[in-house]
Amino acid sequence: MHYPRTERQVEFMALADRLAARIAERAAEHDREGSFPHEAFQALHEAGYLALTVPEEYGGRGADPLEVALAQERLARGDGATALSATMHLVLIGRLAETRPWPEELFARFCREVVADGALINAAASEPELGSPSRGGLPATTATRVPGGWRICGRKTWTSLAPALRYATVSTAIHADDAEPRRASFLVPMNSPGVRVEETWDNLGMRASGSHDVVLEDVLVGDEALLPGDEGAKRGDPRVWGAPVAAVYLGVGGAARDYAIQYARERKPTGLPGPIAELQTIQHRVAEIELLLLQAGAILFGALDDWQAQPEQRDEIAWRLAAGKYLATNNAIRVTDLALRVTGAIGLSRSRPLERYFRDVRAGLGHPPADDIALTTIGKAALGL
Repeated sequence: MHYPRTERQVEFMALADRLAARIAERAAEHDREGSFPHEAFQALHEAGYLALTVPEEYGGRGADPLEVALAQERLARGDGATALSATMHLVLIGRLAETRPWPEELFARFCREVVADGALINAAASEPELGSPSRGGLPATTATRVPGGWRICGRKTWTSLAPALRYATVSTAIHADDAEPRRASFLVPMNSPGVRVEETWDNLGMRASGSHDVVLEDVLVGDEALLPGDEGAKRGDPRVWGAPVAAVYLGVGGAARDYAIQYARERKPTGLPGPIAELQTIQHRVAEIELLLLQAGAILFGALDDWQAQPEQRDEIAWRLAAGKYLATNNAIRVTDLALRVTGAIGLSRSRPLERYFRDVRAGLGHPPADDIALTTIGKAALGL
């Protein structure tokens, strides 16, 4: 299936292409330094990109999951770390816009801050002991009842966008009224007293995502900060909103493909009559790259297309979202490996972007659903379980 297919998809993908070229200019610098690309997010804000998923009634574009995924795949070709971080913000807003669990006044006020100021939000959920929150478990971060509100204490890891966040939705274990602790989330302004960012992020890939630890020491919030749980959702189905994350890795794989092809066309060793693109071995590696990207894109974007076109079939389609994530991340890893086999050892040089693409795509294995969960979901669907 070929994209773009609508005028909105054309617009959003073209916007992402323009921004990708701009953020690519300093991508290697931020990767090398592990620094956060503040100027990139300023550019995203000025272009209206950070408000893609904000509902139209609040000044955004109301982008659906397929539109976001198509745009993010293009943005990631410029810089995977910037695209991944932006995705966390966009999908959280998209999920809220679809399900509307928050009080409408709160959601409207937040959306207007995104449109006017480029306010960023992300979930602060992972913890050192907990690991991925998708696996379940009670957070070690606590929220204790105090007069007029709550005291929050804890440490969160893998908090992308940490240096630039205005808000975080902080998952906690509530301790109140002598009842058993239960999970709950709070909307915490990042400038609250007691909140600090510890610059712990020093990762193999996605080094410019600013995924530092967030420490909360006796942070006091009012009762209004306690967010409704899943029972507060008024409509919609949020399962689809993980898919744009997978699209980021597909985009990084696409950037690796583009670099390998350009290199093969231009590389002319003195021992050959023409460029290495004329060698059958190179052609076979490029062919495999093409097939891997084609396969992953067809499954991922096709599942999103069908999800929106056939809402009554979403329970039957859901396994395909897991398949799209599995293929996008694992195929991107294989693509970057093949791209390095096209360029040879020179592709490992830090003066070239391919080694960054090779590192960045490996971060995809950590996003839910993890491979074992995805395969279980796919297998159960096939077996009718």
